Amino acid sequence: MADVALPLHPAKRTLVRRSPFMRKAFPYLLLGPAVVYLLGITLYPGIYAVYRSLMTGKFKLEYAGLQNYRELLVDNAFWTSLSNTLILGVITLALEFVIALSLAALVYRDRWVKAWRILFLLPMLFMPSAVSFLWKHLFNDGRVISDLLTRVGFGAGNIDFMGSTALARLVLVVTDVWQWTPFLFIIFVAALQGMDKEVEEAARLDGASWRKIFFNISLPMMRPVIAIALVLRGIDILTMFASVHIITQGTPGGNTETLSYFIYRTAFKSFEQGYASAASVLLLIATIILAQTLVRRFFKSGVE
Repeated sequence: MADVALPLHPAKRTLVRRSPFMRKAFPYLLLGPAVVYLLGITLYPGIYAVYRSLMTGKFKLEYAGLQNYRELLVDNAFWTSLSNTLILGVITLALEFVIALSLAALVYRDRWVKAWRILFLLPMLFMPSAVSFLWKHLFNDGRVISDLLTRVGFGAGNIDFMGSTALARLVLVVTDVWQWTPFLFIIFVAALQGMDKEVEEAARLDGASWRKIFFNISLPMMRPVIAIALVLRGIDILTMFASVHIITQGTPGGNTETLSYFIYRTAFKSFEQGYASAASVLLLIATIILAQTLVRRFFKSGVE
């Protein structure tokens, strides 16, 4: 077989230069599919919810204008669910904030902080429904907490946690705090570790105690981070559903029914989807206003 002579110099590749317009538009073309996807799963449901909120009827839709909104504003069940949501939200968010910030302040300079972060992340790895079933078993079905309290002398027999408004709310708070305090903890630890160590060292050399350094230097510098973290958790708490649906289902007497569960019950049990859509629109508006107010206030305070 005859040998084939290879060229001494390989052929040069011809580079095609993009036009200035294509160079500027190329990054946006890459982001285009992701943007379309995000708009599809966020913008479309919102627009459809507004459309359905203007309709009435369980099976045959009829245009009703603002009738659903007018009825909603005088509905005691709606205001009760909103009140329950705010009560549970304030208590839960306050406990999560205090616990997460305290733990972060204690361990952020510890050499084992990475191990602490992995340990505290464990509750977040479970699905909210699985966590709800776990705490339902501990508090109610399995009577584990009741038996423990009886053995140490804090109870007499089985405690009906679902028969009392305060105890039922306590179960929901414990469930949420156990799972989602690590979320704030991770954010606060990262914020504290990202601060300039020289500032703390200078304050320490001037004789400032750890408490003064944390409350007068570190905490004010964390205000923007705290604002974002609290807004994210606050939005999630406002939509609390899994634990309510699995553990209490709004009992006793609707005193643990959150706004999300009210929307679910109205839409899928009473089949009043227009009415439920109106409630979801009001929830969305309230969430946006609250988030904007908190972020602007914290960022303004942080700048000043």
